[in-house]
Amino acid sequence: MLIIMVMSGFPLTVTRDSNTEEDTRSRILNAALRLFAAKGYDGTTTKDLAKKAKVAEGTLFRYFPNKKAILIEVATQGWIEILTDLLTELSEMGNYKAVAQVMRRRVLRMQENKDLLQVCFIEAQFHQELREKIQSEVIIKMTDVAEAFFETAIERGIYRPVNPKIVAQVFLGMFAIAGFSSDTIIAPESTPKALQEMAEGIADIFLNGVLA
Repeated sequence: MLIIMVMSGFPLTVTRDSNTEEDTRSRILNAALRLFAAKGYDGTTTKDLAKKAKVAEGTLFRYFPNKKAILIEVATQGWIEILTDLLTELSEMGNYKAVAQVMRRRVLRMQENKDLLQVCFIEAQFHQELREKIQSEVIIKMTDVAEAFFETAIERGIYRPVNPKIVAQVFLGMFAIAGFSSDTIIAPESTPKALQEMAEGIADIFLNGVLA
């Protein structure tokens, strides 16, 4: 059985009347997510962040040393959200061949979280510190969890005997590429049918390859 820490509730919701430190931190992260997705990291100032979060500009620096630290926190939490949701569904699958169902639900969910995806996938390309943080704290750990899942499937004869770490890397990589595609991030008019076809196509290629 896979044990996965599911970090749910991101984007974080807060109670307007609450003045706790955690709520203030959450407001800052929520504001950053929206602004970074709409204006980009470079196009967002700390003054913009403070105004959106409804805090004084100096308050930002009580919680984060600089704007880059806010970006890293937003994107790292976003990656954790995306991948833990995916791996949790894998662990709860009725059988090891139900990958298409998992992928379909995940792809449909992507459309709902396009702000999060834009920050996670796009900004990571331009910030080495962010890539390193995601690699060390998210990708490696998630790959280990996925590897354990696929290793069990291989031991049970469901999948053919190949290196489970490579299988895990391929699976997570295909999912990430799907998330970065224009159909899931840029095109709000994408129909559920089109997203379903994408998800089922990814699952089919993952399970069966491309050879005739």
